[in-house]
Amino acid sequence: MKLSKWQALGNDYLLVEQAELTQPLTPDRVRQLCDYHYGVGSDGLLEIASSDGARAELRIWNPDGSTAELSGNGVRIVAAWLARASGAKRVTVSVESRDVQAVIGTDGNITLDVGEVDVGETETLDLGDERIEFTPVSVGNPHAVLRREPERDELLRLGPRIERHARFPDRTNVQLVRVDGTHDLTVGVWERGAGETLSSGTSSVAAAAAAVVNGWCESPVHVHLAGGDLLVELDDQGGARLTGPAEEIGRVEVD
Repeated sequence: MKLSKWQALGNDYLLVEQAELTQPLTPDRVRQLCDYHYGVGSDGLLEIASSDGARAELRIWNPDGSTAELSGNGVRIVAAWLARASGAKRVTVSVESRDVQAVIGTDGNITLDVGEVDVGETETLDLGDERIEFTPVSVGNPHAVLRREPERDELLRLGPRIERHARFPDRTNVQLVRVDGTHDLTVGVWERGAGETLSSGTSSVAAAAAAVVNGWCESPVHVHLAGGDLLVELDDQGGARLTGPAEEIGRVEVD
């Protein structure tokens, strides 16, 4: 099996074309490949089910063997791969029922038309020994946005508890958000099925959308993550655009 390894602000993924597989991927196989000690190591796996010119169909695997509805960093990676393979500057990546349009900029950054973002009313979550306020957001996948200092210890403490809370039957991504200015957020990310990550595209969109709806920020929003910065632009209809880099960092062949 021939794999390429990519990263988007430190969020690293393995990419494989389904045609290169000797047998179908399984959760166990994905967990093995993503393991940093016994496999290649990554924050997830991007399986290209098919590609035709400037269009590709994508399945996103989390490192725990589950699948994700969407990944902003993962889709940017596939868009960069597809643009290089097709020579096109505008490409489409199909993920489950969503077609994501992507444009490759002259600076190499990739802009995704993420589509509609649904921001809910602020809720209170009972964790047993404490109660926290969060804003639920859907970017095609679920998010819980908390306005509090994104300290790593706090992220590691709250992330797994919120991810698997009964409020979220399909689990959730978690963001701790600090408002730094009218157009700036610093965000700590706990990803469903992956844990702490250096960056996340959909988490950035969720945090920015919650900040705009709640009046903490105005669009455009510069999201500062441990791995670097992403730009989120939100329109009056609830649509979002996400801009940031993605690059290939290596290739490997495994049995």
